[in-house]
Amino acid sequence: MARRTRYQQGSVQRGKRQNGPDVWMFRWREIGPNGKSVQRKAVIGTVINLPSETSALKAAQALRIDANQQTPRAVSCPSTVAELIEHYRLKELTEDEQGRKAHSTRAAYECYLDGWILPRWGNHRLEQVKSVAVEEWLGSIERARGTKAKIRNIMSALFSHAMRYEWSDKNPIKLVRQSAKRQRIPDVLELNELQALLAELAVRERTLVLLDAATGLRVGELLALRWDDIDFENLEIRVTESIWHQVLGVCKTEASARPVPMDGYMAEDLLRWRKTCAYPLDSDWVFASPRMKGKQPYWPDNLLKRYIKPAAKKAGINKNIGWHTFRHSFGTLLKANGEDVKTVQELLRHANSRITLDVYTQAVNSQKRAAQSKVVQMIVPGVGTNVGTKQKQARTGTEA
Repeated sequence: MARRTRYQQGSVQRGKRQNGPDVWMFRWREIGPNGKSVQRKAVIGTVINLPSETSALKAAQALRIDANQQTPRAVSCPSTVAELIEHYRLKELTEDEQGRKAHSTRAAYECYLDGWILPRWGNHRLEQVKSVAVEEWLGSIERARGTKAKIRNIMSALFSHAMRYEWSDKNPIKLVRQSAKRQRIPDVLELNELQALLAELAVRERTLVLLDAATGLRVGELLALRWDDIDFENLEIRVTESIWHQVLGVCKTEASARPVPMDGYMAEDLLRWRKTCAYPLDSDWVFASPRMKGKQPYWPDNLLKRYIKPAAKKAGINKNIGWHTFRHSFGTLLKANGEDVKTVQELLRHANSRITLDVYTQAVNSQKRAAQSKVVQMIVPGVGTNVGTKQKQARTGTEA
């Protein structure tokens, strides 16, 4: 007769490290690839974060659940949303998760989990979370629609995690209605505005902005570039990593890691910057911070607030400029030039074209006006010869 698999509590022990504070270790046994029982251990946390054995035992609950996957479901599944969150963190949000989620994504998830989901739903049992209650709660939060949609999506990911481990038969968040529609259209810079901004910037910021506006790189990818990522011979930029809060990680998506073409003028601009910067070696950051002795790139917010926004104001640009403004502007200018959707998608390195069309490209005023004029000419034959003059008169307030 087969031996019954029993639920195991495991053990929590305090361990010393050569560097840094002591840690709490969780030890348990599991069946290895050869079918034999083997000893396992994992770090729960430091004694700073978990000052007592009681707190360590509580934090070990997610590991204990994971250690008992071969036991009956009723015994080994998490009973509350808080326990489900701890197991989700263990499996999906740990630093050694082989790049499943970028550091910036993990940090954002932690923020939403700790700031919103745990305080409201942590003590609820999984079966107590109902679609209508979650929808009403989201409606009461005084935050942007995008923020509320992210909270909803993370809650949905939690219950999908529970279903994958067969701890729940359904995902109640799938029925929660929450719009993610933007409350305001993000600003983009038109061609003359980009030219005016570049004219006001010093060589470092000018190189940075031109590179961003002409490639659409995300700021984390831009600042993670090293000189050996720039292929001057083949005019390509190899985007292999991204940096966020000075933590280096993988790119956002598989599509993001594709090489980016580099115009010849951009290559010359980068070479000029390389000759004047303090850190020109192949292994150096392209935009290394002298304050950090080249060990880190610049902080993006510092560059934006201290140099780029003041230059935009001096150039007479009255728009809310952020790093993503240049990426949006790049996509919009590509569309204004008549590039096909597939080309725009690949240059922006989106996983699918829907994101390209829905989010990153806007029709500029001149393009919309020209499209409208074509319709007017179709409706009113013979009006085409006077369209340009009438548009100019309408803009200036003059009469023929």
